Amino acid sequence: MPLLPTLSTAFIVLSAVLVAIGWTLIAQGKASAHKKIMIAAAVSALLFFIIYLSRTVLVGNTSFGGPDHLRIYYTLFLIFHIILATVGAVFGIVTLTLAFKRNISRHRKIGPVTSIIWFFTAITGVAVYLLLYIIYEGGETTSMIKAILGF
Repeated sequence: MPLLPTLSTAFIVLSAVLVAIGWTLIAQGKASAHKKIMIAAAVSALLFFIIYLSRTVLVGNTSFGGPDHLRIYYTLFLIFHIILATVGAVFGIVTLTLAFKRNISRHRKIGPVTSIIWFFTAITGVAVYLLLYIIYEGGETTSMIKAILGF
């Protein structure tokens, strides 16, 4: 297992687990504990992003190494994951900003949506990791555009 992709995937999974714990805590009325756990979830997601971005800039991205007949499905799934992750990150920033500004009524409305998007982001991220490094041997490490689109 490659170190950086495994580590970054672990951080994104940790962030989703922490979000689930935070959701449970706020449902129990434990606002202070909720805040601490959600900050930890955000830090975990940020660590994922720092590792991912560093690897992308310094090393490149790993292209799909599975069978050619599955490449189009993998590519579509990856594009879906990237869009979902981007939307989730924007929602996360907005949700955290609302909480820090004490706009709790709006935070309560957007928070559950953000959490659900983040859970799906983590799940699809793990699936991408499994397809790239566990189920199939990774392809060549190359630029991000070439790794995603295959050219």
